[in-house]
This record gives sequence, C-alpha cells and structure tokens, in this order.
Amino acid sequence: MVKKETSEWIGVDGQRYNYSVHDLPTDFEPGKYGNYIFAKKSNDGHWIPIYIGQGDLGVLIAKASPQLKCIEEMGATHVHVHQNNSEWVRTTEEHDLLESYLKVFKPFGCNFKAEEKEKKEEKGKEEKKETGEGLFED
Repeated sequence: MVKKETSEWIGVDGQRYNYSVHDLPTDFEPGKYGNYIFAKKSNDGHWIPIYIGQGDLGVLIAKASPQLKCIEEMGATHVHVHQNNSEWVRTTEEHDLLESYLKVFKPFGCNFKAEEKEKKEEKGKEEKKETGEGLFED
C-alpha cells in the first residue's frame, strides 16, 4: 500500500496542523468539510502556500472558490487537506494559518485581506446598481 504524502503547517501561535497532500486536479465528495491549502513546491522542495480556505471540500475544491483563476495562474500543483466537521475549529485554524503565512494575500497569493474583500464586494454592489442588475431579484 502506498503511503499518502502529508505536510505540516504551523499557525502563528505555534499550533501544528497535519494535512494530506493531493495532486491537482482532485475530487472530494460534497458534504466533507475541512481546511485546504492550494500550494506548489519551491525549487528547494518546500511547500509554498497560494490560497488558504475552509468549508465543504467537495464544493470548494472542485469549483476552487472564486479564486480558481488566480490559483491556477500562481502555479498551484497540489491541494493540502485537513478534514474537520466543526465550523468553529475550521475557521479558527484558517485564521491562525492566514496570520502565519502572509504571502497568501494578494499580490503574492490569492487570498484577500478582510478590508480588500469588503471593498471588492461593495464595488460589485455599486456596479449592479449602475447597470440595474438584480433589481427584480428577491
């Protein structure tokens, strides 16, 4: 039996998280929840995180969130996965890792900082108002 590759990611508070490593593209069943890190290897063999997220692995990894284009352009070759059904634990882990790996934020990676995400969402709302898109939606 072939042993699955694993990786360890360390949060800003020193907490260690073990992830299974999967080649891209990959599929997960919808309804399996966890944290995930899209990554590539550096020339010296170390993992470089490109995008850190959490949620339904089957939906988010298959569709790769709205950041798919960025993740592909940044050269992600693998997705690292840590399954966990607790939303509170997943969110805590996600924030811990985001604080530890700051290069996952634009322009070096594909995550948005909270204030950038809010600005992008607000810009989208303004564009909808200007075009009249969504006026008759419930």
